Amino acid sequence: MNTTPTLPERVSLATPKRLRWLMGLGLVAMIAAAAIGWVHPVIALPAIAILGTLIAVGFRSSGSSVAGARVQNLTADPAATAAPLVAVIHALPEPALLVDGRGLLIAGNVAAAALFGRLKTNEAISLTTRNPQILEALTKAESGEPQDFEIEERIPVERSLDAHVAPIVFGDEKPDLFLLAFRDRTQERRVDRMRADFVANASHELRTPLASLSGFIETLQGSARDDPAVRDKFLGIMGDQARRMARLIDDLMSLSRIELSLHLQPQAIIDLAGVVTTACDLLAPLAKEQGITIDIKKKEVSRLDVHGDRDELLRVAENLIENALKYGASGKHVEITLSKEGEDAIVSVRDFGPGIAPEHLPRLTERFYRVDVERSRSQGGTGLGLALVKHILARHRGRLTIESTLAKAPYSQSGSRSRNKSRDTVTL
Repeated sequence: MNTTPTLPERVSLATPKRLRWLMGLGLVAMIAAAAIGWVHPVIALPAIAILGTLIAVGFRSSGSSVAGARVQNLTADPAATAAPLVAVIHALPEPALLVDGRGLLIAGNVAAAALFGRLKTNEAISLTTRNPQILEALTKAESGEPQDFEIEERIPVERSLDAHVAPIVFGDEKPDLFLLAFRDRTQERRVDRMRADFVANASHELRTPLASLSGFIETLQGSARDDPAVRDKFLGIMGDQARRMARLIDDLMSLSRIELSLHLQPQAIIDLAGVVTTACDLLAPLAKEQGITIDIKKKEVSRLDVHGDRDELLRVAENLIENALKYGASGKHVEITLSKEGEDAIVSVRDFGPGIAPEHLPRLTERFYRVDVERSRSQGGTGLGLALVKHILARHRGRLTIESTLAKAPYSQSGSRSRNKSRDTVTL
């Protein structure tokens, strides 16, 4: 009689009680470690998937070694076996998707829904994401090999992701399920780039006022030491240069903060019409000083409710209206129009100053780009105003349109000054 023990044809779904407890504790510990950042999600997710699968289907070991058991024919329906994995995926803090061997999306967690939008379960994964890297990785993972890759997106917003595709095999054949795990590295990459940009931009723009201050200090220490009139004049200029550096640093820091949260769209409801009115009130002294009238036109709207950050949108309105007052002052009139087209709230700021040549328009939102460098600096500009506007609107999923026309001559045939037009339009 042959007494050699044989493995069972079908593994029992009953797992020893102590072993189930140990695996359950391990699963909870791994989820907790991933949630607080002790373990990288790309490492944690496959481990969580394996533990969840073992707890779900159970296994029986030969002798005292559980590792020696061979799992066979666990279930005829992988989707049913995946049910416990779905619960695990929903508990994860990082985006995760579960796809079956046919390429159908079985489940995804809240973080994945925020990343991809609406998740279309029980339908092809290509209906949830059309990213070719993800689809290609799923195809390659059919061989049973895990896939790691990076995703760089530029539209609709810039985003950087680390991605991992782990095949899950219940039998000895092709993978039955695929676990897709993602880690958003957007903020980390932006921080790195922000540091480099800040150093480069700050060193370039601060060099001129620092050189000016240094020169005036040397003069005051030398020939102008005993000349009160020259000393007072130089001290006034030095104060202006110091304030310019302070404004520049404030704008650079504001731009950096906005870039860090560029991928997070504000959700608060604010009245854009009220924000524009507040900006006009704040700039009323400047308008009076320049002899400019501000006219607000509301096209059949009393409120313009939008999702937004009030302080940031106030910054947008102030920058655009202030630019119209400073650089369109010769027109003596600024016209602001509030309207609504469908679901879009539109704010248009129009001045009647000298206008801007068309070759400059595409570059106006670049950092430190100025049409007239000396005039901009004399007006206290840092060259960052429209760059701030562009980034704030990108965060709000809005857009900025700049239009300007130049007259062929500064005066019309009648002898009156030609009214050239520049208009900035914000759509949210």
